[in-house]
Amino acid sequence: MTTDVATTYARWGHHHTRPLGQGMEGTVHHLGPGPLGTDLVAKAWYTRTSTDLAPLRAFLDELADQHLPFATPRILHIRHHHDTTITVEPHLHGTPLGTLTEQGTLTHARAQDAVTHVLTALHRTRAGHATHALPVLDETRPLWEGHTTWAGALTGLLRRRTARFASSLRAALPDLDTLLDALVERLHRLPEGPARIVHGDLCPPNVLATPEGTPTAVLDWGFATTAGDPLFDTATTAGFYDMYGPEARTWDDALLTRWTGESEADRVRALLYRAVYGLAGANAYSEDGDDGHFTWCVHTFERSDVRAALGM
Repeated sequence: MTTDVATTYARWGHHHTRPLGQGMEGTVHHLGPGPLGTDLVAKAWYTRTSTDLAPLRAFLDELADQHLPFATPRILHIRHHHDTTITVEPHLHGTPLGTLTEQGTLTHARAQDAVTHVLTALHRTRAGHATHALPVLDETRPLWEGHTTWAGALTGLLRRRTARFASSLRAALPDLDTLLDALVERLHRLPEGPARIVHGDLCPPNVLATPEGTPTAVLDWGFATTAGDPLFDTATTAGFYDMYGPEARTWDDALLTRWTGESEADRVRALLYRAVYGLAGANAYSEDGDDGHFTWCVHTFERSDVRAALGM
């Protein structure tokens, strides 16, 4: 596909394209300047259609209206190459935080300051209609469809995901039914606050920054992006910062403590959201639960603090 779409981009007048990256959903190429001088990229989506991308496009427009202190993606055009949908977007500049720390350009302290800056900005957003209309994970229905509360929306998601992936989840979590019941019951005890924009997958590769650590852009919205409690991003980002490294739990605990402060209620709420992600996100990349992400998710329920938050 990489060579094939590059030929198509050349026919569109972009003769010096270069691949920028390849992820779970598609491949990204740098196109260069467009007709109006805007530096452009193109994303060739593996499975998404124009219809699938319409809610995401509307959301990214709504996101741009938040006037965040960093850039976010926009879909300028939706085009096609045979059966492949291609979006043309502005090129967002900067280097992923993960790359900067791996190179030794940034210390982890500076990288974590950058993530803190992003989380603080997202806490100030207001989620509108387009954000509420987004599906999450690989679902096609909006997370909020049929619900008027955040707890209700999450409960619906949890019940759908645990039913759909019951076989692999039960094999790893024999007390799945008890866990689910305890989590749902505690979610409905939480106070309902104003809906903010939740990124849902905020991790070092998705935050671009200068070599000094100033965030320049946040990428990859749409995987688990929705309207909800901003503490959901706080909770998951602490774990995503270093999911599989030798210091993963150390960073996780330190960041969760930093971002929830001295509020025991906020910490418990964050741990409940980690449990939500553990169940709902476990099979995001594997229906059979045979990948590292599934293992990471189910290991959430080996944590004594998560069990305590669930009253178990």
